[in-house]
Order: sequence, then structure tokens, then C-alpha cells
Amino acid sequence: MATEIEAGEFPEGSKAAKAGRHALNIVSGAIPFAGGLLAAAAAAWSEKEQDRINAFIKHWLEMLSDEAKEKEQTILEIMSRVDMSDEETAARVESPAYQSLLKKSFRDWAGAESEEKRILLRNLLANAASIKLCNDDVIRLFLEWIKAYSELHFAVIGKVYNGGGLTRGQIWSSLGKDRVREDSADADLFKLLIRDLNTGGIIRQPRQTDGYGNYIKKAPQRSQPGQTSRQMVSAFDERELYELTALGDQFVHYAMTDLPPKLTFHQTSD
Repeated sequence: MATEIEAGEFPEGSKAAKAGRHALNIVSGAIPFAGGLLAAAAAAWSEKEQDRINAFIKHWLEMLSDEAKEKEQTILEIMSRVDMSDEETAARVESPAYQSLLKKSFRDWAGAESEEKRILLRNLLANAASIKLCNDDVIRLFLEWIKAYSELHFAVIGKVYNGGGLTRGQIWSSLGKDRVREDSADADLFKLLIRDLNTGGIIRQPRQTDGYGNYIKKAPQRSQPGQTSRQMVSAFDERELYELTALGDQFVHYAMTDLPPKLTFHQTSD
């Protein structure tokens, strides 16, 4: 359990400077590429900077305390959703493979980046203990997606999944956005977001397959003379549909689907 330190508990005088220098030396060891710079700063500090040192350490410890509380809450919520009375699930939770997923999740913890991402991570780890739609390599990829993409990316994924195939214009409207100019920053951001999800293997335009699941090439479409447009395809195009890939669909089932809690718990301040 993380220890909370009140402002009045910080040492004063020469002890404060020593504590600050010691803490920064620890940080310099944890951040190799910045180690030399931080160590030099710690050596240069004198007692007259103790107030600034105390403020820095206070904020740093508060950040670590908040991060520890988030991790604790997430672990409790995961365990409340996992049926440990099921022998197969219990064996899965105790397995080195699942423990490796937990370690990766909390090693890459974003530290209060957003509550929405914390819930996605919780859902992913709870479902990874209970269902077997995909292997652990795919789960690790999903962890990277949660880390890399924004809440707006996940909102688009949810709209495409629930809509069963939408155009970019329909996606934009379903997000509750007003129409903007094609040369606006909002339009550029939306095109970038769609490109991220497309190249990331999460959404794509529908494709036909044969009886063996092989994709069939689209026949080239030739425009008639005089029918070509001088305008580029709109960021909010209303013709081409987008759907989730198989990976995108699995991501929704793992990270965006909440298992109901099987146990209730109450956190204490102890």
C-alpha cells in the first residue's frame, strides 16, 4: 500500500536537501538516459534550495501514490470479475503467461492518463482470464493499442462496431460533431484518426471473400469522360463504408466489454 506523506511531514534544514538529493539520485538510476543530468543536478543542490526540493519530492510522491491507488483499484476490480471457483480460470490466472500480461500492463501503466483507459485495461485483463477468443500475443497487441490510441479512437471503434459498417460522414455525425470545412484542423485530425485505425489493422473497407475466405480483388472502376471531379475525396465521405477487422472485433469483445462483478468489495484507507 502506498504511503501518503503530508506537506508538514517533510524534513527541514540540511536533512531536506539530503533527502531531495537522495531521491533524485534514485530517479536518475531509474531513467538511464537522464541519469547523468539528474545526478549532476542532485550534486549541485544546496540547502537554500530545500523548499523547491521539498515541493518537487512532494508532488512526485503524490503522483506515485495516485498511481498505486489506481493499480490497486484496477486489480481489485479485475479479481471481482474473475470466477476463481472455476478450475480452468484459476489455473489461467496463476499461469506464467497471464502473470506476464499483468506485469506488462502495470509496467506500462499510464498513470492517471484517463479513467476510460483504465477501464479498457481492466476489461481486457478480466476477459483475458476468462475467455479464449485469441492468444496472448494478440492480448499484448491490444495492450499496445490502449497505450497508443486516444479516447476518440476508441469512440470511433465503438461507433463502427455498433453501426455494423459506417461511412466516414456517418461516423463523424454519430460522434455528435458539426460539419466543418475540409481544410480545417478538425478535418485533418479526423482523417489522421481514420488513417491510424486503418493502417493499424482495426478498421477497413468491406471486402468480398470466396468460399475459402480469400479476399477477392475489386474490379477497377473507370470513369466516363467528363464525369471526373476536380475535388479530392472528402474527409467526411458518404460513399465508402468502414467495418471492423477480425482483430478490431476481438478488441471490442475483450477491452470494450465489461464482465459483471461476481464479488463486491470496499476499499479501506488502511
